[in-house]
Amino acid sequence: MTDPQLWLSAVEMGCFFGMLALAYYLVQVGAGFFNFAIGPYAMMGGLCTSWLVIEYDLGVWSAAGIAVAVTLLLAAVTELGVVRPVQRRSGGGELPALVAVAAVLFAIQQFAGYLFGHPTLPGQNLATFEPVTVGEIVVQPSSFLLIGVTLFAFGLVAVWIRSTRTGRMLRAVGDSKQAASLLGLPVNRIRLIAFLLAGFLAALAGLLFAPKAGVHSLSGLHWSLSGFLAVVIGGTGSVWAPLFGGMLLGLAEVFLPYYFGGQSHVYGMLLIALLFFAFRPQGLFVRMVRA
Repeated sequence: MTDPQLWLSAVEMGCFFGMLALAYYLVQVGAGFFNFAIGPYAMMGGLCTSWLVIEYDLGVWSAAGIAVAVTLLLAAVTELGVVRPVQRRSGGGELPALVAVAAVLFAIQQFAGYLFGHPTLPGQNLATFEPVTVGEIVVQPSSFLLIGVTLFAFGLVAVWIRSTRTGRMLRAVGDSKQAASLLGLPVNRIRLIAFLLAGFLAALAGLLFAPKAGVHSLSGLHWSLSGFLAVVIGGTGSVWAPLFGGMLLGLAEVFLPYYFGGQSHVYGMLLIALLFFAFRPQGLFVRMVRA
């Protein structure tokens, strides 16, 4: 574990998992359940951008803007067209909503495969400056963007939740939807904001991570599971908890294959998940709900 380049790779993986977990966190706090469509949102952000650049020769920033807009539309449809009607018919049950978003996950993947095909497309770099050498580490532009945007996004969400009226209403709705309704808070609007913010963060994460290993239409399921594990490990006790969980997963993802080879990172992540589900299902940082 003395190679600094490996540590940089672990941090990059941790940032990506942390961004996905932050998207999970926002929906969990605002709507009270895990939105497993987060991974496909991220896949759509990266894949749609690459497809538009390669097939239509669009500028990368224009393509990225369209991809983010498409992802926001998918997030809105998930809440307004799937989750909300399902919960209305089921009396607000969480299980039907979970089943519904699982169906959305596979539907988006199928749609992406039909529209973009199944080959792996190279990710597009939003920045094109020369790599920077820091000591023994060579930092690519995509690494700068991924790490910088992750820290900025976490900081911004932390300030937004604590210091803005909308952020405080999000926490109030998450604490008790019934109490928030009695107080006259716009519960449905707050839930929609949570879904849109989650979709935006996921699309951004997919965009920034795609240059590392490419992206294809089946990336969504793997990314959904990774983000979910990161939020399970970190918990929901703090805005920064998902980043902590993401970093632990990033270390496992990079160092386990380095020392043990093959698919050891898959078994390692499975073991971590089993340990947390068995002994610490609430995660490392526990959310305190106001009575």
